[in-house]
Amino acid sequence: MTSKREKVALVTGGGSGLGLAIATKFVQQNILTIITGRNATKLEEAASSLGERCIPLICDMNEPASFKKHVADITSRYGTIDILVNNAGINMKKDIWDVTDEDFESIYRTNVLGVFALTREVANVMIQAKSGSIINISSMAAHYGIPKVTAYTASKSAIEGMTRSLAVDLSPLGIRVNCIAPGFIETKMSAIALNNDPERKNRVLSRTPMRKLGLPQDVGDAAYFFASDDSKFITGTVLPVDGGNSIGF
Repeated sequence: MTSKREKVALVTGGGSGLGLAIATKFVQQNILTIITGRNATKLEEAASSLGERCIPLICDMNEPASFKKHVADITSRYGTIDILVNNAGINMKKDIWDVTDEDFESIYRTNVLGVFALTREVANVMIQAKSGSIINISSMAAHYGIPKVTAYTASKSAIEGMTRSLAVDLSPLGIRVNCIAPGFIETKMSAIALNNDPERKNRVLSRTPMRKLGLPQDVGDAAYFFASDDSKFITGTVLPVDGGNSIGF
């Protein structure tokens, strides 16, 4: 059992990318952080790199029936869940005429149903504690049109709407719900994509007033802000972390 002063966070998709950056920030702030994912090796490596305050947990967002048990196990072992970061998600880049019903459903099952089902189970714990912070991760795709990602865009638009609705339902019970919409962040994946397509990279930078890509830790800092008491009077918001990309021209 953790001490009363030690917060407990659950970060989905915490083994790499933005999830790992968020988990890193939390651990640095002495928050006991449980990271989830499907790849045991990746999770173990990430947890090992972050030290004893990071605990790996195999959890598939496509298996919502398992969430109740996972949440019960966490609360049994660590007492509660103070912070939930719904970061795990999948993308698909296809021309609209090639997207099958199964493709679309797969994106929604992970990015929307999985997020809702886990949030419901964690919220039940937070309601008992009369406190908590839920942080959803959206995307710039929900703010303007990006080619060939209709299913992903629809799922992230749903996440932003869900954020507002959950905030209305849960905030009177002491639980804040907010969302982060990352812009173009410098990761291994984005570096490969943009460096192989100079025209696209120039287009991205030209409409970003800060004229640079963000860093994963920028998203980690925003998540910690929402997790901390510094945002104690903020709920139902969507915060772009994008260097101004969403308002650029």
